[in-house]
Amino acid sequence: MSNSSFAARTYRDDAVVLRTHKLGEADRIITMLTRRHGQVRAVARGVRRTSSKFGARLEPFMVADVQFVHGRSLDIVAQAVATGIYGQAIAADYDKYTVAAAMTETAERLTDIDGETSTAHYLLLVGALASLSRHAHAPELILDSYLLRAMSIAGWAPSFGDCARCGEPGPHQAFNAALGGAVCTGCRPPGSASPAPETMALLGTLLAGDWAGADASVPGARREAAGLVAAYVQWHLERTVRSLKLVERA
Repeated sequence: MSNSSFAARTYRDDAVVLRTHKLGEADRIITMLTRRHGQVRAVARGVRRTSSKFGARLEPFMVADVQFVHGRSLDIVAQAVATGIYGQAIAADYDKYTVAAAMTETAERLTDIDGETSTAHYLLLVGALASLSRHAHAPELILDSYLLRAMSIAGWAPSFGDCARCGEPGPHQAFNAALGGAVCTGCRPPGSASPAPETMALLGTLLAGDWAGADASVPGARREAAGLVAAYVQWHLERTVRSLKLVERA
């Protein structure tokens, strides 16, 4: 193959590894979220061998500058240079690991088809993994903030102030995932949740990225908010995020 034809088949992008699975005796299929090309599934040849030069750079939660080669069915990883070494710190801590797994599973679901918002999803996920690896905030708060903001990018922005159905100014005392968050007395359907005011306030801070307010929240509000976030995400995704079941809540 000539150098010119090889160059025409290659492209580079920043990528975060969402998950991997084995292929044959020494290869892996790597599912990545890239900054500019959306979600990419590519074969990394020989990465399971101990002599592999870039196997450790393609583990889940790692961020790398990757060179790809277009293939017939799957692209091929030609080169990877680590730019965000978050995998080891996250994998060494069970709480961090389960939170990161829930975030990457959600990111994979949200970007599987929609490529238009991939850059925003990429930046949000990388920022969340960086915060998680250095324990900038409680892992469960990072997770719930990520989930709410990722859903917003995907077009399902929740409301925790004004009524999500009629727009009546809040605060309101009911929450309904199907309707989009807080609901007023007139719009409240049967079976809606009745969160504590502290919980609704926490949800608002997590969506806004107000970490001073989120860090000051009490455990009871965090537990209640986590349940509402999980219900909201899974309702709009129309499927279960399996990794959420593994996250331990204080």
